[in-house]
Amino acid sequence: MSKLIQALLSGIFVTFILDFFLFLGLFQNYIRPKEIDLYYNILFADNQNIIIFVIFTILLSYILVYTNTKLSLIVVGILSTLSLSTLISPIGEIVGTAILSSKNVTIQTQKFSYTGDIYYKGRENITLYDYKLKKIIILNKNNIKGKY
Repeated sequence: MSKLIQALLSGIFVTFILDFFLFLGLFQNYIRPKEIDLYYNILFADNQNIIIFVIFTILLSYILVYTNTKLSLIVVGILSTLSLSTLISPIGEIVGTAILSSKNVTIQTQKFSYTGDIYYKGRENITLYDYKLKKIIILNKNNIKGKY
């Protein structure tokens, strides 16, 4: 196997593992506490940013195969610590809020207008905390007018 293919496969593997634990922390400490009806697989698949994944894959491929072992261990150790830190409840909630939510949004449907915080934008539904109702509501994307 050529060194380039070995590097790319190593980079993909390490990036995938880091990504897995990042989203596991978001699922455990953001999705579950907010009682959003969502499976981990859907969260993981729908929120992948392919550009960021490719950039990390290429960087880690180079670092893992073409640099010295000490630098590889330091970089992978730091990235692992950052990724695994989302498993700590307050950190996972902060990161989940930063990545998945939107504050003070107004959503217009055919009959009503809702103002609140979007907790999660799913494939078919939006989970919104409405300020006036003071509860979480689920809106079907097909019933929403305009952008959200």
